[in-house]
Amino acid sequence: MPRRLGVVEAFTAVVNQCPSGAVQSVARNALEALQREGSRTLPEQAFRVLSAVRGWRGPVAARVKEALEAFLAEAEERGG
Repeated sequence: MPRRLGVVEAFTAVVNQCPSGAVQSVARNALEALQREGSRTLPEQAFRVLSAVRGWRGPVAARVKEALEAFLAEAEERGG
């Protein structure tokens, strides 16, 4: 079983492999927000990208969704 993707890896996978240009744009914007605002914006950006990739199917999409869902669940447990 492959290791879980990190959040930035998941965003990058969307930019590089998702067939939807609109969804790629959401992920690209998330990466740019991280550069501007730092890690405090990770939960918000992860939520936005996860929402955008809902219709994307396939093994890479599944790994991206799994990574972002797990990150958001862990962030919720930490209270933020």
